[in-house]
Amino acid sequence: MKALLLVLLAEVCLASLVPEKEKNPHYWRNQAQQTLKIALKLQQLNTNVAKNIILFLGDGMGVSTITAARILKGQLQNMKGEESLLEMDTFPYVALSKTYNTNAQVPDSAGTATAYLCGVKANEGTVGVSAAVTRAQCNTTAGNEVTSILKWAKGAGKSVGIVTTTRVNHATPSAAYAHSANRDWYSDNEMPPEAIQQGCKDIAQQLFDNIPDIEVIMGGGRKYMFPKNTSDVEYQNDDKYRGTRLDGKNLIDALMKIKTWCIADMSSPFAGLFEPVDMMYELDRNVQTDPSLTEMVQVAIKILQRNPRGFFLLVEGGRIDHGHHEGKAKHALYETVEMDRAIGEAGSMTSLEDTLTVVTADHSHVFTFGGYTPRGNPIFGLAPMHSDVDKMPFTSILYGNGPGYKIVAGERENVSAVDYAHANYQAQSAVPLRQETHGGEDVAIFAKGPMAHLLHGVHEQNYIPHVMAYAACIGQNTDHCHSGAHHSTVGPLPFLSTLTSTLLLKFLF
Repeated sequence: MKALLLVLLAEVCLASLVPEKEKNPHYWRNQAQQTLKIALKLQQLNTNVAKNIILFLGDGMGVSTITAARILKGQLQNMKGEESLLEMDTFPYVALSKTYNTNAQVPDSAGTATAYLCGVKANEGTVGVSAAVTRAQCNTTAGNEVTSILKWAKGAGKSVGIVTTTRVNHATPSAAYAHSANRDWYSDNEMPPEAIQQGCKDIAQQLFDNIPDIEVIMGGGRKYMFPKNTSDVEYQNDDKYRGTRLDGKNLIDALMKIKTWCIADMSSPFAGLFEPVDMMYELDRNVQTDPSLTEMVQVAIKILQRNPRGFFLLVEGGRIDHGHHEGKAKHALYETVEMDRAIGEAGSMTSLEDTLTVVTADHSHVFTFGGYTPRGNPIFGLAPMHSDVDKMPFTSILYGNGPGYKIVAGERENVSAVDYAHANYQAQSAVPLRQETHGGEDVAIFAKGPMAHLLHGVHEQNYIPHVMAYAACIGQNTDHCHSGAHHSTVGPLPFLSTLTSTLLLKFLF
């Protein structure tokens, strides 16, 4: 009798989780009919030329991360969560991207960045070079460099920008401007002597040398710009943030010598290097002194929009990946929600008529959530049952491997005894590793705007920049642009050479 009462009680509780409107079949039928009407309108394809291109890259943002972030976003708005919509969920075209590197089934962020920015697949650990380059072997680089869509856009007279929550010389942004046999060559301090002797340049140096006059550069990584042991302007007594350069160069001084310092003129191109290494996690950010990704995107678009020929903007939510590697799902998901907020802001500042926006990821992670959780279960909460093997509770969020593997007194840690909702809680993993790994499954591509329908199925990852270039009539596919309707007639832009540049070490938004 007692067991029967418990079953009945559980059924009553589960029934109470269903919103009243969802009990009516008309709710679901009407919802489906509205979606059908929207889908039918998509038969009228947007074949305009894309004046502007915005690529949002969620580093490590696999499908499970997107779903969990959607639930988190809804729960932050006092909803159950599952019915919520991310900004990217509203994009009309969705595809899948095959993320493998030429030499890796499960990829890294460097080889993938080369694919979705340069249009060719590459070996893991290399940026802006073809698969003929072997990682860390400088002498394989020459002649095997490949250029990016950022350079193609710049060559077409567009303004270009890079915004990231990681270092500006990290794997994702560096593939937009650098050619390196090793993604870790942030400054010459990280390079072996033979690579320097063979003529290879560190990535920070290439940021200043390879594509002159990138209009917007925002992110972290300023310690790689200063001579070794130079104190950081913000963390003067912290040794780990001191400058790293062995060549004695002050790349920031070099920039300032050729461009005018002008903090007040926000119409000018500028570089904002807000941290010595990566930007702070969104949950740790000082809202008074550290710009959010959304705020950086807002400023970047305002500046880039001044060019009548349009712009290309790369935006990376790079610390989604870092949160997962550390097993800290709360950080990863809040970073995803913040990137989605930036996507919404970009959408409000641009037009579907002339702006192609693509949202994708470089790779996934071995992150999952499950355990038959009921509707509205806190995304960082416990599964509703205990394990039927070790009889202990478990969180819905788990990792396949990573630092969350813990054995206490010969058994799996009892999570009910810890604060599993804390930002720095490391979710339990099946296999112990100091750093959780990437996942190898396909990732999503969301697209809206001119020619977005060309992203429509399962694609090789290197297909993405070819679509963006085709839509904007830049790069190698321009034959369809020769008619008056598809060709910009805007003349030269002499003002670009006279614009001043702002270098911000800490910009207060």
